[in-house]
Amino acid sequence: MAFFTIAAVQMPVPANADNMANMRQQLDAIVKRFPSVKMIIFSELCAMGPSKSHAQVQGGAIEKAFCEMAAAYKIWLIPGSIYEQDGDNIYNTSPVINPDGVVVTRYRKMFPFLPYESGVTAGNEFCVFDVPDVGRFGVSICYDKWFPETTRTLAMMGAEVILQPTMTDTIDREIELTIARTNAAINQCYFIDVNGIGECGNGQSIIVGPAGDVVHQAGVGREIIPVELNFARVRRERQRGLMQLGQPLKSYRDRPVDFSQAQDSIEINQYLDSLGEIQKPS
Repeated sequence: MAFFTIAAVQMPVPANADNMANMRQQLDAIVKRFPSVKMIIFSELCAMGPSKSHAQVQGGAIEKAFCEMAAAYKIWLIPGSIYEQDGDNIYNTSPVINPDGVVVTRYRKMFPFLPYESGVTAGNEFCVFDVPDVGRFGVSICYDKWFPETTRTLAMMGAEVILQPTMTDTIDREIELTIARTNAAINQCYFIDVNGIGECGNGQSIIVGPAGDVVHQAGVGREIIPVELNFARVRRERQRGLMQLGQPLKSYRDRPVDFSQAQDSIEINQYLDSLGEIQKPS
């Protein structure tokens, strides 16, 4: 199957309240109006907002409710993310749920938005999953996209679509739109960056094609964004080159440079250490 339809949901996210009923309402509306949709993705922390007081153990009541929704509507569901309590640690975690209501994988945000997302522990495992007879997807969350190594690694693991739940309500959103296009182009993949609106988001969700082309950019209000993805396009452009020009994944594969050596450079480490601690400007 070369084509697969996914719907991104740009909707209000409360600062500290239960948003589950509203999300269920959106699922119901999408499935009834757009029966071709096979996967639905929400924005970061859409269910409860950014309050860590709602953190639950893995497989808790919130995740179970989402599993029931996915099974009821027979769709793949990425419900944004939720705060997950694991011992003394809290992670920003995105579950991936299949149409049978089973969590096939979970992704823990690698780069919490420090110093503002304090008290959240960074994950350390990349996340890809396959939709049978369709293709491979990768998951990252919000600030992760600012670190090109994250998206590059997912692409090298075979991800053809990057799913990116986001919660941005700040003036750097326009820069993030550029980053989304860049990540898509240099990795020749679809990049789906879904932002919330209201208290915890300024919208402008974006879906980018594997040549860095904007498939759709939302405004700042509510939007349901159903888009048909063409996996054959990703595979052809990775083989023949972006616009039949650059072939960055192949060039990266064949590189003569060992970047791991740069990470161990004394000079680089000294410079990075000179930048000081991560803290809010004062």
